Amino acid sequence: MRQQISSAVDLIIQQTRLKDGSRKVTAITEVVGMEGEVVVLTDIFKFEQTGVGQDGKIIGELKPTGIRPIFGPRLEAAGFKLGAEIFMPAGGLNLGQRR
Repeated sequence: MRQQISSAVDLIIQQTRLKDGSRKVTAITEVVGMEGEVVVLTDIFKFEQTGVGQDGKIIGELKPTGIRPIFGPRLEAAGFKLGAEIFMPAGGLNLGQRR
């Protein structure tokens, strides 16, 4: 069953209700496949909180982890051409770990 699910799902988009009551996308994670009985996931984008505004609203943004998704060629075949820069953190390459 896990094998079927992992082969059918490319991305998991996680939306979270934050402490200020707002909802934000906090992670975009690729389902890479299986290693034995374990589904392998890789974070492509993660929400980074940078502060809290005077009105109490959480300030932050979704930032790339530096890892390009494996399904990129399938996106391009479907007509979606994403440049490599979209997956690069502002400070350069982050050798994020797969989990």
